[in-house]
Amino acid sequence: MRLLSFRFGCLLACACFLSLTWITSLPRDEASAGSSVLPDLQTLHDRLLVAEDLGRQVSRDLSHILGQLINMSKDVNLTHSTSNTTNIFLIEPVRQLFGGQAGKGISQPNIYTYMPHLRRHPDSLVPNVILGQGRRGVSMVLGIPTVKRDKQSYLVNTLSSLFYSLTSSQSQDLVIVVFVAETDTDYVSSVADTIRNNFPKEVQSGLLEVVSPSQYYYPNFTSLRETFGDSKDRVKWRTKQNLDFSFLMLYAQDKGIYYVQLEDDVVAKAGYYNDMITFVTQQEPKPWLYLEFSQLGFIGKMFRTRDLPMIAEFFLMFHRDKPIDWLLDHILWVKACNPEKDAKHCNEQKALLKQRYKPSLFQHVGLHSSLPGKLQHLKDKDFAKQTLYNAHSNPVAELSSSLKHYQEHSLERAYKGEDFFWALTPIQDDYIQFKFPEPIHISSYLFRSGNVETIGDKFYNTTVEVLPSNVSARDKPSHLEESDKGFITIGAFQNGLAEGEIEEALQPVSALRLVVHSNSDVWAVLSEV
Repeated sequence: MRLLSFRFGCLLACACFLSLTWITSLPRDEASAGSSVLPDLQTLHDRLLVAEDLGRQVSRDLSHILGQLINMSKDVNLTHSTSNTTNIFLIEPVRQLFGGQAGKGISQPNIYTYMPHLRRHPDSLVPNVILGQGRRGVSMVLGIPTVKRDKQSYLVNTLSSLFYSLTSSQSQDLVIVVFVAETDTDYVSSVADTIRNNFPKEVQSGLLEVVSPSQYYYPNFTSLRETFGDSKDRVKWRTKQNLDFSFLMLYAQDKGIYYVQLEDDVVAKAGYYNDMITFVTQQEPKPWLYLEFSQLGFIGKMFRTRDLPMIAEFFLMFHRDKPIDWLLDHILWVKACNPEKDAKHCNEQKALLKQRYKPSLFQHVGLHSSLPGKLQHLKDKDFAKQTLYNAHSNPVAELSSSLKHYQEHSLERAYKGEDFFWALTPIQDDYIQFKFPEPIHISSYLFRSGNVETIGDKFYNTTVEVLPSNVSARDKPSHLEESDKGFITIGAFQNGLAEGEIEEALQPVSALRLVVHSNSDVWAVLSEV
């Protein structure tokens, strides 16, 4: 700012000097009052032209400096307005203008270079954080862009798949960011409400965030040049996708160590988190740019967050030119390929910068693309066969249920760890009961409903109840509710999962049961007991 003030003062002084020079350059007898000698009109005319040209230059310089001051003011305001969310798009103003060396006047490229329309609105780069606790310092960030689809939304199923197998400690070392890449505020709010209603625990804990861009973020797409034989709609779609991925990457860059790009229509393999952390730890000493956990498009690509600014800038630089997976390959070419070598050598060098994990951990399931009218029959052939249930060694018990099971998926097989229990649609007062031959001490319980192939088939509005052998209803802990037949309610299913500890005051336990309190619209799977 001090340097700009100095330049501003110099220009003003220059203007004043030009005026004084013209006046004092007149012959003394011409300048004196009452002189009868006429000035040399031609000389005067020439000097006026020179002064006029210099005046125009001064005006242009002053306008340029004023523009710089306005942009600096916007950047400073933007810094303050995003201090509680992100600092991803900010560049220190003086370094932006002068390249870090006062007086040289070399401007550094930044996001405004590639998207000049952003300068018109000071809040065009401020993320709209709708849901989230601002979690940072985790090992891994998962980024999921989502857009309005004409046919079907897969987002809830995708998130359910990602949450399905997470342990408590893994949930604390992860952030999942859903980027609603739309400027329709009603639609953005509806997505946020859906996520809040389906995953309240994940939102409250900070595991799940929902953000959207400013209404000024996207440029005018009508002027895009058609390339590679793509239609206008497809060029717009792929250009917007480049901008969406760039925004999400830059938003996530200061939240964790690794960033994984996903899509909103995938299913995750159970145990994906542990597999990814183990693999990236093994590969860390190598000079990779990204790791692949799926062979399809941009799904399951992991980057170090420290590399995201460079990657996003490359995407922004060419966001109008090519699809994002092509641009990613071009980054590898720039980094690894020698133009004097052949294609085989280039591919060998690029392979060193990307490491593939097998079997794939993410599978594409969406049939309807986010590009209207496009069907995607993409399947990853390397995707591992899913584990649909988890086996445990459970105590001997007499099992009973009012629910009817489907085919061979019985409660008995699920309790023994041989299969999952798949029941026809539950109705109010349906139950599953585990009665022990002798009262036993049970420290904790876990019931998981649904699995990665039938994510929606969960137990809803269902409680967990125990029958203490030595505790009457009047002696039960005051914070617990009495059910019927001596049972006491100790928990309930939330988002398909019921887990907790059984208090010592309720020990030993004679029986444990699950009770459904309302009619369901779907079947129910019990995949872990």
